[in-house]
Amino acid sequence: MKIEINNAAHLPAFVRLNEQWITEHFSLEDADRALAANPGKVIENGGFVFSLHDDGQVVGVCALFKESPERFQLARMAVEPSQRGQGHGRTLMARALEHAAAAGAKSVYLLSNTALEAAIALYKNFGFSTVSTGQHPVYARSNIVMERQL
Repeated sequence: MKIEINNAAHLPAFVRLNEQWITEHFSLEDADRALAANPGKVIENGGFVFSLHDDGQVVGVCALFKESPERFQLARMAVEPSQRGQGHGRTLMARALEHAAAAGAKSVYLLSNTALEAAIALYKNFGFSTVSTGQHPVYARSNIVMERQL
């Protein structure tokens, strides 16, 4: 398995895996549709798209959205259903956090939902702590904000 950063050829898989994951648990929202229409915007805005692949087949993705030079949002982590439970999320998260620190970030935050117990446990294992709970103003599916200092 190899992780690539900002490989434009992997952007369709980034969109596909995210839409697949979101629709398994929630519903697509306007912000999801906007990102799907132009996933390269993440990169254009100074962020990063990570793709984990095996022989060219993308099996997992995540992104860092640039908020400021010192702050990124970890977002859009998704793994191919047949590849889940193999530590790919951990691998992607570790690489994204390492990259954020190397890019000069002082903190990384994320939006999630408390119903996603395995995801929340993963975030806590990586040192994220709860900043706030309650309905998010943009994403109807988000009810928790977590952050980690780097």
